[in-house]
Amino acid sequence: MTKNIAIAGVVFGAALSLSLAHAQVGQDMKNAGHDTADATKTAAHDTAHGTKVAAHATVHGTKVAAHDTAHGTKVAAHDTAHGTKVAAHDTAHTTKKVYHKTATGTDHTVHKVEGKPDATQH
Repeated sequence: MTKNIAIAGVVFGAALSLSLAHAQVGQDMKNAGHDTADATKTAAHDTAHGTKVAAHATVHGTKVAAHDTAHGTKVAAHDTAHGTKVAAHDTAHTTKKVYHKTATGTDHTVHKVEGKPDATQH
């Protein structure tokens, strides 16, 4: 009977040991589940924050680009208007010079054809 008690003690000890090991594995799995949930929440929070920061930066960049584009357009329009005025002035001046030379050349030619001496020759 002592032998039976010893065997029963060993079996009981083994069962208790397995039971405690099973309980520890269960607790470890529960802790791992909580850790996973916490990590997921943190990642989601960080992602949301990053999205808000990126959206803010995009809005700011768009405003700056629009302002710079408007300014560039105004400068280009001013430069174009100025260039047009200068070109018109230069064209008018050159046209007057060409007209004067043409009129003078025509006058000299008329005098030569009619046999009149050229006024510039003495």
